[in-house]
Amino acid sequence: MKQLTLLLFLTALLNAAVSKAGTPAYPAAARNYVQTVKKLTDIMVRDVTGPCAAARYYAYANLAAYEVQRQLANPANYVAYQGMLRDYPEIPVATPNQTIDVNFSSLYALLRMGEELLPSGYLLEEARKNLIDEAGSKYRLNKEIITNSTAYADLIVKQLMRYAAKDGYLKTTGYMRYTPLKEAQNWQPTPPGYLEAYEPYWGSLRPFLLDSAAQFKPLPAVPFNKQVGTPFYNLANEVYDVTRNLNQEQKNIANFWDCNPFFLVLQGHVSYGKKKISPGGHWMGITGIACMQKQLSLAETVRWHTVVGLTMSDAFISCWNEKYRSNRIRPETFINTQIDKDWRSLLQTPPFPEYTSGHSVVSSAVALVLTALAGENFAYNDTVEVEFGLPARKFSSFQQAAQEAAISRLYGGIHYRDAVDNGFIQGQQIGQFVLQKIKPDK
Repeated sequence: MKQLTLLLFLTALLNAAVSKAGTPAYPAAARNYVQTVKKLTDIMVRDVTGPCAAARYYAYANLAAYEVQRQLANPANYVAYQGMLRDYPEIPVATPNQTIDVNFSSLYALLRMGEELLPSGYLLEEARKNLIDEAGSKYRLNKEIITNSTAYADLIVKQLMRYAAKDGYLKTTGYMRYTPLKEAQNWQPTPPGYLEAYEPYWGSLRPFLLDSAAQFKPLPAVPFNKQVGTPFYNLANEVYDVTRNLNQEQKNIANFWDCNPFFLVLQGHVSYGKKKISPGGHWMGITGIACMQKQLSLAETVRWHTVVGLTMSDAFISCWNEKYRSNRIRPETFINTQIDKDWRSLLQTPPFPEYTSGHSVVSSAVALVLTALAGENFAYNDTVEVEFGLPARKFSSFQQAAQEAAISRLYGGIHYRDAVDNGFIQGQQIGQFVLQKIKPDK
């Protein structure tokens, strides 16, 4: 059986690399795909794309590349998503006898999907044209192969854009502006920007794999109570005490996992914004690091990124469904009104309700999936934040990284402990569900 599996895998790679005997082909290394995904990430940073939207973009863009691979080469471990993803459409089949380079077509599909999805997607046009030029001049793909490869990718992108248009996102853009609730326990905008609520209706979007956004409701949040000595007051007081006594390593952890796409810097009477990567962008970067460290084929790299993208997207939908249901006050608001009016969190408080912690949910879900793909105790050097001025951190496993990402929210002063702990459990439930559905380790 193992020999047969190996034979099928090698055959798929051969079909993917060379469409006709002796025909030049686009490289099939992980680095080619990882570098292309990074181009989408850079546009998201430029656009100040929030965490929910970024995860959605990653899911659809990687799906486009995945379907090119599956339809043309059907590599080992690939599964059909029709009947598995909610409302997933039929994907166009390539015309028989059409010569297509599957790897080039996959990269092209990834960029084209980014062009269509991202607000500044038009900036990817240059990268797409450079990809076409490189395919012809450097890798010697002839004009017919390039034309066929781009045309087929465009068909898949067109179908997936129709699919994306029906996930409920477009409806949310037309909803009335969100007005914060007035009760003492509810979320309120926080300094310094007092920004309006981010994506209050995201929990209504269609998940990819989950039965519903509310499928994995977390344990109930500790009930609000401003009386000294009550469980909730103690949660807030813990945030207050922890943040005033942070050691340097705890500060490093908080800053490394901040992943706030936009935060305001105040210098005297002047304020300016700084852009950074989103939580989804950070985990997509980790996925790329793992793929290159494992020296995966381009096909496997596409598969890993797609599974991670789907997991992240569903995790954010699940988390946001809870955030605007419980609608809980942030530590900064409570501490300023009940404990210390001058206290500020180490990290800038993001503009949405507190419970549960989004980074905890997403990190624990993705860590489970990546562990299934790469194996237990996969050690790596996380360099994703280096370009934003933060030193790399070493991890002995994805689980260690997820746990660090989760506790960083307490160190940063933006979450209570129950939002961290229960969010982590919520993410584990989502990750386990994804593994049961997709079985990405097989």
